[in-house]
Amino acid sequence: MSGTLAKIAEIEAEMARTQKNKATAHHLGLLKARLAKLRRELITPKGGGGGGPGEGFDVAKTGDARIGFVGFPSVGKSTLLSNLAGVYSEVAAYEFTTLTTVPGVIRYKGAKIQLLDLPGIIEGAKDGKGRGRQVIAVARTCNLILIVLDVLKPLGHKKIIENELEGFGIRLNSKPPNIGYKKKDKGGINLTATCPQSELDAETVKSILAEYKIHNADVTLRSDATADDLIDVVEGNRVYIPCIYVLNKIDQISIEELDIIYRVPHCVPISAHHRWNFDDLLERIWDYLRLVRIYTKPKGQLPDYTSPVVLPDSRTTVEDFCMKIHKNLIKEFKYALVWGSSVKHNPQKVGKDHTLEDEDVIQIVKK
Repeated sequence: MSGTLAKIAEIEAEMARTQKNKATAHHLGLLKARLAKLRRELITPKGGGGGGPGEGFDVAKTGDARIGFVGFPSVGKSTLLSNLAGVYSEVAAYEFTTLTTVPGVIRYKGAKIQLLDLPGIIEGAKDGKGRGRQVIAVARTCNLILIVLDVLKPLGHKKIIENELEGFGIRLNSKPPNIGYKKKDKGGINLTATCPQSELDAETVKSILAEYKIHNADVTLRSDATADDLIDVVEGNRVYIPCIYVLNKIDQISIEELDIIYRVPHCVPISAHHRWNFDDLLERIWDYLRLVRIYTKPKGQLPDYTSPVVLPDSRTTVEDFCMKIHKNLIKEFKYALVWGSSVKHNPQKVGKDHTLEDEDVIQIVKK
């Protein structure tokens, strides 16, 4: 373990010493690729015998979405978790392995949302310290991450936590880089750029790929990409998760300061202790989770508006809906009747490829 950590420290030191300019861009790109490879070794240990990453600690995924809470001790994370769970929960706290308790599952707008405490991610977890590794495995499965910060010392903490999560291949509030990448058997490295590049040139791309022992590939840069973007695409194990910064303890600051915080992107100021601004936080959570609620209507009955079937907005076809209920349903599927904003007539007869929208009502007709 320590060998890898020493190598990482060495490379980080060299990168800090190197001035950033055109001449050194190539060298820095190489160092970044080496760093990414070493970090991956820390997250997924080599050698057999181990139960793989996340061994012994995996939280059963219940509900429609999962939110991970990260924060330093004493920022009020546990108060926020228990107060949120206390106010909106309909389920008692689950006991999982000794590592963590899931404070609960809250119900909001008909969706069941699992709240997870992600302890011990901070400072050094990505270097394999403590139980950090298992927690990361869970963090990577979250649909949304909430970084809880103390409003009196937010920025230092924010940077540290972001760096930790970045080190595990978690990318916050960003989209996958617009880079086409395809390995081949022969033909060398083909580089196409559809727009001007300020950082990557053919030489840098070749040497980053060579670091991964890749000598034949087609690379298409469709946006002004960085060495980090290319490394992310080659590593291929990055997860892109939305993130909200929750600034706690606003009872300790002035109205003027609060006004400034409100302008910061992805930030929601709250007081966990006084339960201030929870409605604003939940509304923002709902926006970032991007869930779609579909109500079911049994034949000859009124739609059930109390317990919608909840789907992620990337997968909302009638087929996705059927799969969420039971995988055999699609075999018996004849057509569906849909009421709502996704159809022109109410009801409209649709097939399994029809895309549903939030708060549509559906009735499945079987063969």
